[in-house]
Amino acid sequence: MSFFDVFQLSSVVVFLSVFVIRAAHLFIAQKTNPIVIGRGKKKFSLIFELIAAGGLIVWIAEIVLQAIHSTFHIFPAWFAVRVIESGIARSAGVLLVVSALVIFVLAFLSFGNSWRVGVDTQTPGALVTRGTFALTRNPIFVSLDLWFIGIFLINETWGFLIFAIAAVIVLHWQMLREEKFLLDLYGEPYREYSARTARYLIW
Repeated sequence: MSFFDVFQLSSVVVFLSVFVIRAAHLFIAQKTNPIVIGRGKKKFSLIFELIAAGGLIVWIAEIVLQAIHSTFHIFPAWFAVRVIESGIARSAGVLLVVSALVIFVLAFLSFGNSWRVGVDTQTPGALVTRGTFALTRNPIFVSLDLWFIGIFLINETWGFLIFAIAAVIVLHWQMLREEKFLLDLYGEPYREYSARTARYLIW
């Protein structure tokens, strides 16, 4: 296994570890279930969230299969065909994934007990504007965008390019949904927060 193989496997371990540990803490210590995918959703939103969650699981599985050089792959052979072959691109991918990891961890620290997966209409947390949320309204989504793009640059294949493009589109749509929900929930404080804080990293 090469450095890039070990690196992307490590990124999966870090992301999943942070996710699981934080979810377990909220569930055990705070008696709050932060996984609200599909909860109380209408048909379209329910289907969309389930497909998005399933796509993320398949994407992670494909990373693992690619990194261990498995002969089995979920998708057709053309998904593994390289779009580019560049050491510079792969190095840039590593930098993006490292940035994604840092933002992801800091976002979870800033989130406190307000973190949810999906739109929680029943037990929403307090509005968070500190830490990484003072730089971007959506630090976790930004970190996921960087992770998807970075993984594509590391592997350089059509499959990971398609996943990266789809992820950026889906995450942006989810951002818009959550922003509407937060505006309805918090009103003027969220409007003022949005006016001074970027949706991504650049105003």
